[in-house]
This record gives sequence, C-alpha cells and structure tokens, in this order.
Amino acid sequence: MTTAPPDTSLDELLEFIKIARGFDFTGYKRSTLQRRIAKRMGEVGVERYDDYIQQLELNPDEFAQLFNTILINVTGFYRDPATWEYLEKEIVPELVRTRPPDAPLRVWCAGVASGEEAYTVAMVLVGVLGEQAFRDRVKIYATDADEEALDQARAAAYPPKAVADLPRNILESYFERGDQRYLFRKDLRRAVIFGRNDLVQDAPISRIDLLVCRNTLMYFNAETQQRILRRFHFGLDPNGVLVLGKSEMLLSHTDLFAPVDLTRRVFRKVGRPSLRDRVQGMAHDMHESGKPSEIALRNGAFDLSPGAQIVVNREGELALANESARRLFGLGANDLGRPVSELEISYRPVELEPHLERVFTQQRGTELRALHWRSPTARDRHLDVRVVPLASNGAVTGAVVAYTDVSEARELEDQLVTSRRELDDAHEELQSAVEELETTNEELQSTNEELETTNEELQSTNEELETMNEELQSTNEELETMNEELRLRSTELNDVNAFLETILTSMGIAVVVLDPSMHVQIWNAHSRELWGVTAEEAEGVNFLRLDFGLPVKELKAPLEACLAGTTEREELVLDAVSRRGKPFRCTVVCLPLNGPDAPSGAIVMMEAQKK
Repeated sequence: MTTAPPDTSLDELLEFIKIARGFDFTGYKRSTLQRRIAKRMGEVGVERYDDYIQQLELNPDEFAQLFNTILINVTGFYRDPATWEYLEKEIVPELVRTRPPDAPLRVWCAGVASGEEAYTVAMVLVGVLGEQAFRDRVKIYATDADEEALDQARAAAYPPKAVADLPRNILESYFERGDQRYLFRKDLRRAVIFGRNDLVQDAPISRIDLLVCRNTLMYFNAETQQRILRRFHFGLDPNGVLVLGKSEMLLSHTDLFAPVDLTRRVFRKVGRPSLRDRVQGMAHDMHESGKPSEIALRNGAFDLSPGAQIVVNREGELALANESARRLFGLGANDLGRPVSELEISYRPVELEPHLERVFTQQRGTELRALHWRSPTARDRHLDVRVVPLASNGAVTGAVVAYTDVSEARELEDQLVTSRRELDDAHEELQSAVEELETTNEELQSTNEELETTNEELQSTNEELETMNEELQSTNEELETMNEELRLRSTELNDVNAFLETILTSMGIAVVVLDPSMHVQIWNAHSRELWGVTAEEAEGVNFLRLDFGLPVKELKAPLEACLAGTTEREELVLDAVSRRGKPFRCTVVCLPLNGPDAPSGAIVMMEAQKK
C-alpha cells in the first residue's frame, strides 16, 4: 500500500512566494497568515499547500489575488476623526513653528493601500499651511507593498460611497466631480508621490518630519515590528513625529519613541547617539591603533571572514558584526551600540550573558559544540560557538563571539547513525522474516490438506443444493397456481363489492351498515348527500358518536335490540336537520344484519318524509 506524500508546510509556501515574487511574509503574524491564506485557498477550492503552490505555478495571476487577501486594504478618509483633528490643531502647527519658514516638510505615509490616508494628510496640511505654501514646501511619500492598491491610489478617483462621510466644505474644496467618481484636485495631487516599499525588506525614506503608519504594524510579529520601528527611527528627523493606528501602542519601545498623546497614538522620536559616534567610541575603548589604510584593511577582512562573528565591548554593547553575522541573525546598522541583552542574539542560539561574564571576570573563553538553532528562515541549523576575550595592554576590553555552521557535518553524522540503526533493524527484520516464512510454509502445508477435505465436503453440499433447487422449483409452481386462484377470487370479490355498492346506491335512501360494536362499516352516497358527512369521515367511527343532523341517541335502544337478535322491524320518525341546515321529519328503519348463527350487525335506513 502506497503512502500519500506529506503536505507541504506553510513555511515552504512562504519561501516559494518569496523566491517567485520577492514578497517576504515570514515576518507577519503566523495566525493571521494561516487564516488569510486558508481563506484564499478555500476560494480557489484547494485544501493542501502543495496543491496551492501548483495553482500559483499554473496561474501567475493568482499571486495578485493572494496578495490582496493577505494585505488587507482597509482604509478611508479621516479614519478615526479625533486623531486627525489633533494632528491639525496641535502636531502639524508645532512642526511648522519649529522649522524655518521656507524649509521643506517631508511626510511619509506607510501602508496607504488605495491612498485615502495620504490624501487626508494632504488636506490636513493644506488646512494648516494654505494651498500656496503646501504646493511650495510639502512632499508626501505614500508607500505600500501592494502594487494593485497603489494603482488605485495614483488615479486619485473615488466612488461616491468612499466620500459620503466627508463634510460638504471638504468635498467641494478638495475634490472635483467626474462622471461617476470624485477626483482629488490635480494641483494638490502633485505633492503626493506614490511608490512601492516593503517595510520589512526595503530601505526607509529618510529626513522625514511626519511619519503616518496606521493599523499596519499590527499584522507583523513582535520581532518584525521591532525591525520596522528601527527603520522608522532611522528615517525620522530629530523631533520627528510618528502616528500609529488605535491598535498599536509601542509600550516596549520607549528607547526609540516617546508618547506625545498615547490616546491618539502619537509619538516623538527619541534622540540617540549617531552611528559614527558609537563606532568611534567603541574604537577608542578598544584602543584600536594603526594607519587608516590598515584599519580599513582589517575591518574589510573581518567583515568578509567566512564565519559569523560579533564583537561585544566591556559595557555589553554590540561593537561590531561581520557580514555573515548580519545576514545570519538579521542585524542592521541601528543595532550597533545597542546592549546585546536587548537583541535576540543574546539568547538565541545560546544564552550569551553567563559566557560573557566569564570572559570579563575570569578572562577565560568558552566553546560550545553543535547547538541546535532555528533560523529566521525556519531552517534548522547546528552551530559551534566560541566566546574568547579581546585583551589590550593586559586588560580585557571586549569579547569575540564566533559562530561556525556545522549543520552539514551534523546532518551527515545523524544520517550515518540513522543508516547504521536502519541496517541493524533491517538485519533483525530479515532474520525474523526467514523464521516467519518457515513457520508459514508449515502452516500452508497443513492448510492445503484441510482445503482438500473441505473440497470434498463442498462437492457433497453442491449435490444437496441441486436437489433442494429442484424441490424449490416445484414449490414455486404450486405457489404460482395458488396466486392465480387468489387473483381470480379477488376479482370476484371486487365485482361483488361493486354490485353491493350499486344496490345501496340504487335504493335511493340513506343506508348505513354497522358492525356488532355499532361502528360504521358502510356509509352510502345518499347518506353523504342527506347529512353532508363523507364516507371517509364516518367509516370506522361509532355511529352513536357521529355528530350530524339526526338525534342518534334515540336510536340506541332499537339498535341494541337488532344486535341482540330480534327479528322485528323497528321504525321511528325523528326530527332532523339536513346538511343545508333545514329541519325536516326523518323516517328511520333499523334492521338486523343476520349471520349464519347470530346477528353480525345492523342496517339503518334513513329517508326524509315528503311534505
């Protein structure tokens, strides 16, 4: 029996998307990705990730539909009005006051989707600066990762539903009415520059005064959020302002941004030492010496060394990281000078703090073998880690942490151990199979003898079955003869019933036949015409309980006499009401229905007296 191949994992699907289209979704929240991708897979009718990868390979247009599903483009003009009112009255006027009168104002709107938010920023700035100053000074960089949404934003054309909530004065001041859409004014539109920017992979826009990124960070995991916020910090000018969505707090990033108004999610950049200052300070602490060309040569050699290496100074800050380390651990320029304890590398793949403490206090290094680590690309690795002291003039000034990737060697070693184990298991299974084969051979010999005996028994049973078949055939012929006789009798009975019905109808009076318990057996057509009660309603019901125009209670005694065997004819004249509600005098005759030995019922005949 062939076992079905295992389903492709979500990580493999994300890696395929990254290679095929350059979108890196590994930084998005796992639960959100699984939910959004499952939604799109359900729409195209597939359940497995590998089937969906085939769908993407066969239909490249499906990438656009998938990205539209993952990149939730929910936006609007003046979304959360209280935030925009606060920006217009407090934040933007302050930005204008703290800058020279002719200095440009640079705004970055990240994750703008179809552009409503970028044009809202433009309208706020026009309200503060005036139209002429806005055109002269303002540049708004509006970015998103979704090209289809950016195409809509560049068109600056919106249906009536999108602008329905805008005040009339705003709509008339900033929009022009088209045939079926509202167009943002072209003279103001020129200040808004749209472009694609992936917040996870692409470089940030620099020298920004106001950065608006609302309800975008919440789709990323904590690690990716931290990386994006560092880029925002780098892109903002000193005292630059960051505006986030109502679901984004930044409570754990106080080293980068300080809250201006936490309720409205407005933050200001926290100043930090420049990269040059940090590097120069580290170099001074480590007493680096030599000519500039030699220093550059040493730095280049360190950066291009094949193994990942980082340098931590005595204060526990990240001083240097070569290219391999930056690529392996996702380190950036903003991480230089930060305490190692704030970085993920401080505890993955190994807890560095006790080993660094040993280096700085005892001047002794540490070597760790084949540590398991799962990289950000979801690949399992094994690393040898060496922590060695850096000394200058007899004093420890820092520590070098070197990471050697031994994944391939460890994998080969594991494969060798596995192969040996499998070989031993296969040898034991083969030995067991040989023994089972011998036992099975003996059992088959015995079974063969039993089958021969069974075959003889079956031959005898077959002969008995043939005899029984002949008997059954004879019985079947007898049953067919009996069935024909029953059919003829049934036909005769139907004819008799029809004849009886004809007689009862031909009598021209209402006739009711009762059984010994006074239940109605026959209720002819004239009874239905006289009383308005159908045969279906009367038959099977006790005659004395029927509710129609005749006082049946007065017939109890005559009926009991008929059923008791009297041969006298009982005739009564009673006051009755017809089915049309008219009173009349009714003649009722009760007769016994005599059977072979005793009365088998009674006959009731009812007729209206003629006037």
